[in-house]
Amino acid sequence: MLQASGACKNSVSAIIGLGSNLSSDHGSPLDILQAALGLLARDGVEIQSVSRFYATPCFPTGAGPDYVNAAALLRVTLTPKDILSRLHGVEQALGRTRIARWGQRTVDLDLLAFGDEILPDLEGYEYWRNLPIEAQSKRAPEDLIVPHPRLQDRAFVLVPMVDVAPDWVHPVLHQSTRQLLDDLEPDEVEQIKPL
Repeated sequence: MLQASGACKNSVSAIIGLGSNLSSDHGSPLDILQAALGLLARDGVEIQSVSRFYATPCFPTGAGPDYVNAAALLRVTLTPKDILSRLHGVEQALGRTRIARWGQRTVDLDLLAFGDEILPDLEGYEYWRNLPIEAQSKRAPEDLIVPHPRLQDRAFVLVPMVDVAPDWVHPVLHQSTRQLLDDLEPDEVEQIKPL
C-alpha cells in the first residue's frame, strides 16, 4: 500500500498516468512521453518505476489517433497540488494546449493516486466518480480529484498501473489495482498492447 503524509514533509508515493496521440517538434508520442519523464526527473521528481509503453485505442472512440500510454510510480515530498502543477508545467513545455476535453493531445499527464489520499474529500470525490459519462465529457472539476475518479473504468490506465503498482489499494473502492483491472471486460483489456 502507498504511504501518505498529510504535511508532505516525508516522501509520499504517487502514481501518474502518461498519454500522447500527436507527434510534435519533440518527436513521436513515445518520444514525447520519454521526454516528459526526463523533464520530471530533471525537476527533482524521483521516478521509482515506469511501466511498459502501450498502444491503446483512442478514448472516446473516434476522437483522434490511437494513444501511447504508460504509468509511473513516483516518490515525492510535494503536496498533491504541487505535483499537479509540475505535471502541467511539463505538459506546457512539451506543447500541450487545452482546447477540447478528451480531445487529441501531444501529452497528457494525470495524477492518478497520491498515497491513500481522497481529495478534495469523499463527497467531492464521489460526485465526480458518479457523474454520468455525457456530463464527464463536458465538465472538468475545478479542484484536484484524487484518486482519479475514472481510473477504475479505464483499461488504458489500469494496465500500465499494474506494471508499477499492482498492490495499490483504492482508498474508496478498497480494491487493488490488479482487482480493478480484473473487473473490466476482457476484450477491453486485450485492446491494450505493449509496444
